[in-house]
Amino acid sequence: MPTVIAVDLGGTNLRAALVGSDATLLAHDAVPTPTAGASGEVITTAIAARVEALLASPQGREAAAIGVASAGPLDPGRGWVVGSPNIAFPVVEIVEPLRERFGLPVALINDARAGVLGERWAGAARGSDNVVYVTLSTGIGGGAVVNGCLLLGMSGNAGEIGHIPVDTRYNLVCGCGFAGHWEAYASAKNIPGFFAAWREAADVWDIAFDPSSTRAIFEAARAEDPVALAFMEALGEMNARGVSAVIVAYNPEVIVFDGPLARYYGDIVIRQMEPFIDRYLALPRLAVSDLAGQAPLLGAAAYALEAR
Repeated sequence: MPTVIAVDLGGTNLRAALVGSDATLLAHDAVPTPTAGASGEVITTAIAARVEALLASPQGREAAAIGVASAGPLDPGRGWVVGSPNIAFPVVEIVEPLRERFGLPVALINDARAGVLGERWAGAARGSDNVVYVTLSTGIGGGAVVNGCLLLGMSGNAGEIGHIPVDTRYNLVCGCGFAGHWEAYASAKNIPGFFAAWREAADVWDIAFDPSSTRAIFEAARAEDPVALAFMEALGEMNARGVSAVIVAYNPEVIVFDGPLARYYGDIVIRQMEPFIDRYLALPRLAVSDLAGQAPLLGAAAYALEAR
């Protein structure tokens, strides 16, 4: 059976792997995503370097395709990443440069859409035909499989759940330029900004932890700091509004949470939001991914094999 080169282009890290047909990662590499340079070509070059190294391995020589999962939005017709609020360049060309250089089929998919495929293949959603994948990372993204079908939408961008409106009180501006979006409050990048707005509104100034660090805020909550716990309730309400919208939109059997926030603090995230989730439809199973952050890589591989 063929192997596949899988790439996961995120706002923080660029990862690549050689994936076997049994969902095994045979080799893996990761570097910080480039943020400086004249154009998005610096990211394309970094991806090509990772792919070249994997293809040079003995098992890599049998690779049948390249799958790239990327933070969106995407232009699938051109094979580009365009206007992503979490990537430093307005355009990153993916498909054609890699196809020309390596002579292999190249498939581009949003990283969260890849994530839901990875979870169905080898993770917490195995056996489920109705599942939503939510990544709580630099941004917030989502992917949905409904009745066994991956939802892509007109331009491959269905599932941009991080841009669900969840608030009109604080009106925090999202990286996309609009206000009140889920990502502006509950992503790893933006939680300190929400904390700053919340503490001002709540008139809270005596703080025993670093309010500029998402990790410090969550660690304080884990240590039962009263200020951190009070903020977690406010954050839980925002997460619940986003998840409530996801439930009525997709009616999933299971929602799988991934990304650093979920992997390190999923117990806190789920515990704080669950009481606030609407019960208009039945509450699905809420699970934290057990794939150690590899779901988008596995999903990119699966998507590339299917496209091939």
